[in-house]
Amino acid sequence: MGKLDGRTIAMLVTDGFEEVELTEPKRAIEREGGCAVIVSPKGGKVRSWDHTEWGPDHPVDHELSKANPDEFDALLLPGGVMNPDRLRMDPSAVRFVRSFFDAGKPVASICHGPWTLIEADVVKGRRMTSYPSLKTDLKNAGARWVDEEVVVDRGLVTSRRPDDLGAFCREMVELFAQGAPSPTA
Repeated sequence: MGKLDGRTIAMLVTDGFEEVELTEPKRAIEREGGCAVIVSPKGGKVRSWDHTEWGPDHPVDHELSKANPDEFDALLLPGGVMNPDRLRMDPSAVRFVRSFFDAGKPVASICHGPWTLIEADVVKGRRMTSYPSLKTDLKNAGARWVDEEVVVDRGLVTSRRPDDLGAFCREMVELFAQGAPSPTA
């Protein structure tokens, strides 16, 4: 039995997400028996970014307009620069993200992914990391930013960049396996 048997994880992305920041966590989720589902504001396919150029397309499993956050056990927010910049400008994406925090469900975000968390107003008082260029954004939003490989704080795991994916995936699986934190966490 895997640690994530029976759990369904939403992976919220749009065009421009960093390829490995979706595919590596997806593999880790599936290796542990979880179901990883691509949710996107657009239907059909989303296009990844592979370091310095466009990467492969990935099929969208659920259009955001039809996705019900109650059907998911956790949320993954890959980075890339374009992806979270576009998502944070989409009110429905911001509401979707916020709903996981309101329900006390675990969330994992890497690289530039925390931009969407800032827009959802869920970072204040949290210890977090991110791609270094987001340091000031996170501090201005009230987060306690640290330059560490991976940080877990009250139902949220964050990492800096693709080089941190090993630690990120390990902590993400552990957090998602625990499920919603207790109300006193």
